[in-house]
Amino acid sequence: MKHTQAFEGSTDLGTDGSTGAESSRLVGSDRVLAVLKELARYPDGVGLEELTRVIGSPKPTVHRALGALRRAGLADQDVRGRYVLGDEFLRMAFAHHEARPEHVRIRPALEALAHRFGETSHYAVLDGREVVYRAKVDPPTGAVRLTSTVGGRNPAHTTAVGKLLLAQQLDTIDAVEAWIGSTPLVPRTPRTLCSAATLHSELRITGERGYGLDDQENETGVNCLSLPVYATSPTTPSGALSISALAYRTPLETLIGALDEIRAVLGPLGEPHR
Repeated sequence: MKHTQAFEGSTDLGTDGSTGAESSRLVGSDRVLAVLKELARYPDGVGLEELTRVIGSPKPTVHRALGALRRAGLADQDVRGRYVLGDEFLRMAFAHHEARPEHVRIRPALEALAHRFGETSHYAVLDGREVVYRAKVDPPTGAVRLTSTVGGRNPAHTTAVGKLLLAQQLDTIDAVEAWIGSTPLVPRTPRTLCSAATLHSELRITGERGYGLDDQENETGVNCLSLPVYATSPTTPSGALSISALAYRTPLETLIGALDEIRAVLGPLGEPHR
């Protein structure tokens, strides 16, 4: 069994969401950032020809952007002549990630839960219509694991963490409809809730019970339970902790039955302080 899409990040290139040929309209710093973002998709490096094709800009323009990134230490060229993210970029990214207060504080709970259930645990935050995974701990054993990544994204309406955090903000059907706006919600599986009415009902139930559920709504065969985390505010969740489990191995009912145990592991981080 292979789970390759459940937690993958966005692939749009431009600051306006443009991709491919559309990104040729990018100018100046926007184009440099587009090249930087595209480089992150090639850990083994990428050649100038391929990068030019994907970005959709003239080769001299992409080459100049790469030159600017190299001078800043944000890109490098290996012995094969292929371009990769630079050491300075990696240093900044990891230093910033490690310095996040919620990441440091939540990791012991993630480790304890991954060990207890033999499943993957995450800490995620809400970012508009998506959730972003800030921390992840894989189970110590198990032949099948999720391929989630720190920094990866998923639609908020398909995930337990997303629905839990949305429940804190969208308390009326009008609020849900305004959040959806003119861009329809995309189904990830046949179980995904995509209408304003069904999502509103789910958010209301989620808010009342205090935890979020994903019953194979983001990926078939994977379910999830989430709880709020109060890492940076005494009254407003900074994000949510989740246990993402393979349904055949750890049914959703098992996670719900262990809710008190999960809350105990989370401790004060899972409780608002008014």
